[in-house]
Amino acid sequence: MNAVGVVVEYNPFHNGHAYHIEKARKETGADVVIAAMSGNFLQRGEPALLSKWARTRMALHGGCDIVIELPYNFATQQANSFASGAVALLEACGCRYLSFGSESGEIDDFLSTIHFLKESNDKYQHLIKQFVQDGNSYPKATSLAFKALSPHHDQTVDLSKPNNILGFQYITAIQNQGAQMAPTTVTRKNADYHDESFNTSTIASATSLRKALFANDGHIENIQRYVPAATYNGLMDYYNEFGLFHNWEHYWPFLQFRLIQSSPEELRNIYEVEEGIEYRLISAAQEAGSFSEFMENVKTKRYTWTRIQRICVHILTNASKEMMLKNNMPQYLRLLGMTDNGRKYLHHKKNALQLPMISRVSSKNEAELSLDIKASKVYGLAATSLQSKKLLKQDFLQPPVLLKTANGLQ
Repeated sequence: MNAVGVVVEYNPFHNGHAYHIEKARKETGADVVIAAMSGNFLQRGEPALLSKWARTRMALHGGCDIVIELPYNFATQQANSFASGAVALLEACGCRYLSFGSESGEIDDFLSTIHFLKESNDKYQHLIKQFVQDGNSYPKATSLAFKALSPHHDQTVDLSKPNNILGFQYITAIQNQGAQMAPTTVTRKNADYHDESFNTSTIASATSLRKALFANDGHIENIQRYVPAATYNGLMDYYNEFGLFHNWEHYWPFLQFRLIQSSPEELRNIYEVEEGIEYRLISAAQEAGSFSEFMENVKTKRYTWTRIQRICVHILTNASKEMMLKNNMPQYLRLLGMTDNGRKYLHHKKNALQLPMISRVSSKNEAELSLDIKASKVYGLAATSLQSKKLLKQDFLQPPVLLKTANGLQ
């Protein structure tokens, strides 16, 4: 059985994701689609709209056969670390291909870009340093440096585009790790990653879907045509059970408490807190009445909204530099869910998996999963007291989601 891997957040799963899975399966001829999916906190430093278990169900209904959790210390990192962890997981699962969505749509252009930057690395790094010194954020500096190096290069991808950036990092990670997976890309259809409004009849970005959900206070009728039925029903079920879709405002009281009661010295131990930003964070926490107000007071040209959000996630979960940097590669495969077809694949590959598979939390693996468990507990604090208890304990009580389908197929 051959597998194609995808790296996902599914926040939430929508028609564009279903299109990607269908194309990835068809173009690679894979029998199985394996998703490396972020847990309850995401790469842009945000709480996921729904828990990882609810999003796993949506993924399985949407065409994935196996969902593996991307551990917290990779899922909440900048693009290169995020991609490195995901590639290592999918390689350990035995994937023959890695498929990603991109604005480019041409894998040769990615390979050409990587080759070009390797040849120009000294100048590229010098330009990045120069643009950072000018007060730009690191992501902005890398984009400016690339444009300065190759403003009219025909066979390179635009590294100012978010999915192109991730695709570039996936292929770089494959090469750096000596992974056997072949990269392949699917052109994003219709909606741009950052689109905040609905532009087509059936495809919309996750950003626009989240904006619509929060603008309508949990009413989801206007997004129905942009998501599969399983996502629509899953969103309704989650809201009815927990009374919310998670966003940063739910966690503001906890973050504010952490910031006000922490000393600058204590904050400096938290991952990504550096260059004196701890003083700015503490000061803003004493003045702001909401998370959005706090963010407006903290962000600067150098510190992007995304970087500050990631710092806030690490403060919220008390993720120290030591904890985040303990392992530079994943140490386990955390199984969140599978279809009948996925279960057959895992049975077929059980002796060939390159990392140990964890399907339930136990005393034997609790320490290994400590950051993921802590993140899930913090995530659960957003719900009301009764439902919060269920989310707080979910990592201990929830077995992998099993989706039974006719003949083991979607």
